[in-house]
Amino acid sequence: MSWVSLKLAADGEGAEALADALMEAGALSVSIEDRDAGTDAELPQFGEPGLEDPKAWQRNWVVALLAADADVAALIAGLNLPADIERETEAVAEQDWVRLTQSQFEPIPISDRLWIVPSWHDAADFVDSPDAIVLVLDPGLAFGTGSHPTTRLCLKWLEQNLLAGACETTSVLDYGCGSGILAIAARKLGASPVVGTDVDAQAITASRDNAERNQVEAAFYASDALPTGTFDVLVANILTNPLKALMPLLAGRVNAGGRIALSGILAEQADEVLAIYNQHFDMRLWGTEDGWVCLTGSKR
Repeated sequence: MSWVSLKLAADGEGAEALADALMEAGALSVSIEDRDAGTDAELPQFGEPGLEDPKAWQRNWVVALLAADADVAALIAGLNLPADIERETEAVAEQDWVRLTQSQFEPIPISDRLWIVPSWHDAADFVDSPDAIVLVLDPGLAFGTGSHPTTRLCLKWLEQNLLAGACETTSVLDYGCGSGILAIAARKLGASPVVGTDVDAQAITASRDNAERNQVEAAFYASDALPTGTFDVLVANILTNPLKALMPLLAGRVNAGGRIALSGILAEQADEVLAIYNQHFDMRLWGTEDGWVCLTGSKR
């Protein structure tokens, strides 16, 4: 069986209604994506707790999966959409999706001792060091499998900055935890207590499941349910615009003298983020990979 992917442009007010209409018209699945993702116009999705002006995406793609023989023109006409509505269609071929997904995710060496290994691999086949730290993590509904440069940068930062012996009383907050990979790594590196938070309920579920799979103790909360308190270390691997908007909130979550590590930032955006966070931290560039950067600093 094959399918057709149909992407339709929609504004902020019309995206949800269009998604519902597509489902009623027979779409197999529908999702809403930010048309400005990865650009300077990107917005945090529906804002974050503590922001003064939370916003939804104003420019969207509504993406529908249709049967291969679907009449796209008739569908658009039946929904009373403009005939010239901006759209993209793409054939989606039948695949053994499980095998295809698994073939794309091999064990990832973050460093000599830190590895990410999908559950369908035997870590012993790849990792021969008795001191290795293995994170068992599968691709899922939440961001963070170790394959992206920003995740690798944050993992390397954690490994180099969570020092053995001092870690047992080092508290860590993973803000925008996604799959929970950074929180899980921090706990395996010895930090305690470790907390993760995200605006996405699926991310919280994925993080809790991954922590259980890795046999570590870490607490995960929705952003609006995160308990009060500050931390010795805060890591945030999100995107530049949310990071800029969230600076006061994140700064308020770090102890005096505590450290912060930020990624999800393109190299050309680094100076702007550094300038904003320098209001509360002594910031610097820590690392770069494939055009992405990790910034770090200590809170004054």
